Amino acid sequence: MTIRTRLLPVLALGLVLAGCAKEGDLVVNQGVGITAVRSTCPAVGIPDYTGDITTFRTPGSTTLADLDVTAAITNLRSTCNEDSGDRVYTEASFDVVARRSDTRGSRTVTLPYFSTVLRGGSSVVTKRVGSVTLQFADGAERAQARGTAAAYVNRADATLPAEIREQITRKREPGDPDAALDPLADPAVRAAVQRATFELLVGFQLTEAQLRYNATR
Repeated sequence: MTIRTRLLPVLALGLVLAGCAKEGDLVVNQGVGITAVRSTCPAVGIPDYTGDITTFRTPGSTTLADLDVTAAITNLRSTCNEDSGDRVYTEASFDVVARRSDTRGSRTVTLPYFSTVLRGGSSVVTKRVGSVTLQFADGAERAQARGTAAAYVNRADATLPAEIREQITRKREPGDPDAALDPLADPAVRAAVQRATFELLVGFQLTEAQLRYNATR
């Protein structure tokens, strides 16, 4: 199973569509029936090509006959506490499902994974590397384990300046000269939204060869 879950583009992340809003959310209403909600919680996802890993018995080999273990990250979920003072805390959990080609004997396999906080789509704020351990029983082809990741984001950094919020949320009535204009078309607004956008990304800590294998197969 291969996961190709990548987050929406940075600007789309700045205004995340949602069904309802709660106190403290940024609600955008342009007078034309479009409503969007922006949260201070970071979006959570798996970068392209890092959601699965394949190992081979012989170093440098990529043949099917030499395949050892395949694993994938799935069921990525997150919880976020926006009411915890100056810092917003997000915790993510996920399952790792694995399959081995040789089912003889019991076996323990440990796989490394990373969690990183990205700001503005490109700036790495923090990065941590952990590991998840899978236990294959004798004769078992499959195994599963659970991993976790967490991050703190400064509330002030994830909050839009008041003047930018006013520019975005200002009600626009039909017939206004700028009623049909997207506020994000303004470079200053777009840059402010980008600076206030954070992501918590999780994936396998791959070697260059493993990443290349995922990207080209």
